[in-house]
Amino acid sequence: MQTPVLSTLALLAATTLLITGFSTKSVDPSVSVTKRMPPDQTLIKRGEYLVSIMGCNDCHSPKTMGPQGPEPVAGKLLSGYPAGRSLPSRNADVLKDWVLFNSDNTAAVGPWGVSFAANLTSDETGIGSWTEEQFKRALTQGKSKGIANNRMLLPPMPWTNYRSIKDADLKAIFAYLKSTKPVANVVPDPIAPAH
Repeated sequence: MQTPVLSTLALLAATTLLITGFSTKSVDPSVSVTKRMPPDQTLIKRGEYLVSIMGCNDCHSPKTMGPQGPEPVAGKLLSGYPAGRSLPSRNADVLKDWVLFNSDNTAAVGPWGVSFAANLTSDETGIGSWTEEQFKRALTQGKSKGIANNRMLLPPMPWTNYRSIKDADLKAIFAYLKSTKPVANVVPDPIAPAH
């Protein structure tokens, strides 16, 4: 025969097990940190990953020469062609058959003229005032600044590669770019080809 104290303790233990659902699971350390982040941070991290593997810094970040070649300038990531930088003179005869880049890949010259990598930071001189719809239009339809009646984006911007980008990926990239450090940099307008 059980004593009243033992019966009460047994009843209390059984009730606790029923309430907690017999759960004895511990936190799984293999669950990634990303899965434990708030949803907006998870989206931003996904966007950062996509921007890094898609090579956006290759053209949209000014670079300096490092021991292993050109390296993005940390404080100017994704800020585009540096405003005020002068371009070397153009030779129209050479340019009709070639595509050339400046030393840090933020400007390209070819049969279309000269194009400059855009500022993708969250600054107003970048995409700070853009809507997600504008961003989608720029990436999937090739419209400058994502405005329907604007000119088409110029080479070497590979917007045609992104025509069928998944909305979730586009949303993540946009969230990341909007979270970047704002860098004030007014990128020059393209220069038409010399004929």
